[in-house]
Amino acid sequence: MKDYLQSAIKQFEYYKILGEKTIDQLDDSALFWQYNEESNSIATIVKHLSGNMISRWTDFLKSDG
Repeated sequence: MKDYLQSAIKQFEYYKILGEKTIDQLDDSALFWQYNEESNSIATIVKHLSGNMISRWTDFLKSDG
């Protein structure tokens, strides 16, 4: 179990760094650009993903986040 947890943490850290490096390449206009009024910007998608992950992983296995 300890090996799995260490592996999962390492993978989460990798994807966090990858996402940060990707977003660092964008200026504000690209980050908030929308294809049309019905689409989401990258900033909105990241905000939703962040909220979903916080909810999903808070009190993991102890509550229904």
